[in-house]
Amino acid sequence: MPVASLPRPGGWDAAGRAELAALAGAVSARYAGASRFARGFVGGKLRHDPATLALLRLAARRPFGEVVDLGCGRGQLGLALLAAGLAERLNGLDRDRAKLAEAKRAAAGLPASFEEADLTASAALPDCDTLLMVDLLYQLPEPVQRPLLAAAARAARRRVVVRAFDPDRGWRSAVGVAMEVTGRALRGDRNAIRPLPLAAVAEPLEAAGFAVSVSPCWGNTPLPNVLLVAERGAA
Repeated sequence: MPVASLPRPGGWDAAGRAELAALAGAVSARYAGASRFARGFVGGKLRHDPATLALLRLAARRPFGEVVDLGCGRGQLGLALLAAGLAERLNGLDRDRAKLAEAKRAAAGLPASFEEADLTASAALPDCDTLLMVDLLYQLPEPVQRPLLAAAARAARRRVVVRAFDPDRGWRSAVGVAMEVTGRALRGDRNAIRPLPLAAVAEPLEAAGFAVSVSPCWGNTPLPNVLLVAERGAA
């Protein structure tokens, strides 16, 4: 499906719901060859995760340019940005080969690439205009979170966007931790959840010259998710 036939970004700063539904349908159609679970997951995330509309609205105010998406999974968020004309190119990094394979098939004909990467290793990240970390940072071991943020600050020319788990949101944080612990136990994942305080997330970004803002990004869920946006050089 050519990019020109997909929804354009004019309505994102208004309600955006009709545009979001159309965009989600168009992007989901690219996963026609994936498993039924993957198709349902992609469509559900694009339609119902508050991060999707939040990022589309953010990019409508200042397009994302070249995007690096860390922990991209199946790539649906980056493909949505491309399809809406709010990003020029996408480079997705993840450790899950199966999800990356689905992302590559879905991205056929779009300016996107996907690579396997261990984000817990000390390595330089690709240069970009906008770097995304959506629901990634708190999933990583605590000792690698600050170095990854510092690497993100070096790689991004304009903006770093983190959907973070705020450990200081009272009952929301307690519910979020309980859900994460339960989910990890069911998956057999023994890693502890160690979300950094938001001040610690912001620190390496501010040190690199970014101005940081934080807003709720939990929608109708009981979770403590927030959108931390670090920008520099805004017109």
